[in-house]
Amino acid sequence: MIALALDIGEARVGIAVSDATGTLAMPVKVLPAQEVLGNARSFRYIIEDYEPEVLVCGRPETLAGEDGPQAQRVVEAAEKIARATGLPLEFIDERLSSREAKRILREQGLSEREMRGKVDSVAASLFLQTWLDVRNK
Repeated sequence: MIALALDIGEARVGIAVSDATGTLAMPVKVLPAQEVLGNARSFRYIIEDYEPEVLVCGRPETLAGEDGPQAQRVVEAAEKIARATGLPLEFIDERLSSREAKRILREQGLSEREMRGKVDSVAASLFLQTWLDVRNK
């Protein structure tokens, strides 16, 4: 089962996808949030290219495990995207995924400027991998 993950931010959306076996998550790209929310051609191409069967969106939670201040906005955006794509929607806790993504990219020697276009898709791949691992237990 191919899953498509979205790390929905106010300005950008990080996109990651699983392999066909549903065991490995990979970052794909980052698109402007308006392109994803507006179901623009750039986003539709990703849907057509990967043919996902499920949409997995990160849900921002606090360290206490409750919905964070951005959770309502993210849930509404994710539901809009799910309706536009016709895909079933699942959520997973995304807390600390961006911090971990930055750490990984720093270890690869990227500067803050070089990271800018990659952090969100790497973060999406991290929480997608967690979702896949839980599902495959």
